Amino acid sequence: MASDTDTDTEKRCLIIFGGSGGIGSALAKRLRKDSPDIDIVITGRDRAQLERLGQELGIRTTILDVCDPGSIDRCVSEVIESGAVLSGVVNCIGSLHLKPAHLTTDEDWDSVISLNLTTAFRVVRAAASAMMRSGGSIVLVSSAAAISGIPSHEAIAAAKAGVIGLCRSAAASYARRGIRVNCIAPGMVQTQLTRQIWSSEVNRHASEKLHALGRLGDPDDIAAATAFLLSE
Repeated sequence: MASDTDTDTEKRCLIIFGGSGGIGSALAKRLRKDSPDIDIVITGRDRAQLERLGQELGIRTTILDVCDPGSIDRCVSEVIESGAVLSGVVNCIGSLHLKPAHLTTDEDWDSVISLNLTTAFRVVRAAASAMMRSGGSIVLVSSAAAISGIPSHEAIAAAKAGVIGLCRSAAASYARRGIRVNCIAPGMVQTQLTRQIWSSEVNRHASEKLHALGRLGDPDDIAAATAFLLSE
């Protein structure tokens, strides 16, 4: 008689899209420490950083061009075809665009929407399809800018607000399948992507004043919350 816990003996796998960035790499390190028995795949464009993390943590890495519409689907398919059970997916792919609307070109807008919202949709679509039978957790990353009005954030705020709407709808759509969809919307986090802001003492102090704790976020702050949302 087949055991009803067969899936427990199958190798579970987590994918971190955008794993070479500050938050993604911090998450990979935390997950490897907390969940050593789970396979971790990180994707990104920075080959050197991916290879360094792969060797340091003993995890799989994949160079991925998110501008290629089929790249996310192929990455998820490769995991499934390897025989692993996809139990968690995180989308850390994103960009930063700090210009008011009147200085944002159509090309700027298209790029922001593509990198921040379209990638999130593709991740949800691919992950949900793969998790239909086994369930799992999908975590998206939005931004506090989507909720609070911050000057010169029109394009990124619109894209990240779309991520929140996507999350809420997908959570309702897939809950009965045992798929949890959550979204984290951090304020300023000290990563390479945001260095242009926090490296300036004036801008840093201004950003700190917007935070109740009086400090900027650390990548591990976000990694800790994400790891919790990925956990059983």
